[in-house]
Amino acid sequence: MGFQTEFNSVCKFKSEQELFELLEYGRGKMVKKGFRVYPAGQKVIAYTPDNQAIAIVKILASIAEINFQGEEVTEVEMELVRKLTDEESRIQTALADELFFGAGK
Repeated sequence: MGFQTEFNSVCKFKSEQELFELLEYGRGKMVKKGFRVYPAGQKVIAYTPDNQAIAIVKILASIAEINFQGEEVTEVEMELVRKLTDEESRIQTALADELFFGAGK
């Protein structure tokens, strides 16, 4: 058991539904496996499940717990700051691929 620190600039959604709710309602949450630390109050880039940069979000809360199934999970509550423009998305996606997601290439 231990906490894993997330990259301060990355907030990657695994669920299309969680991402849809954030974009549709301006607030949302995502659930990640394991204990993770997301710094509350920080603005980060949100990525789709297929690693496309999509928006800037502000982390409101990060709650790590053991759920009823005995799994370590972290719920991250956030609010939408704004969606990225097409050009911003293209650049951020390329940078994240090089820095984070494509590191094993």
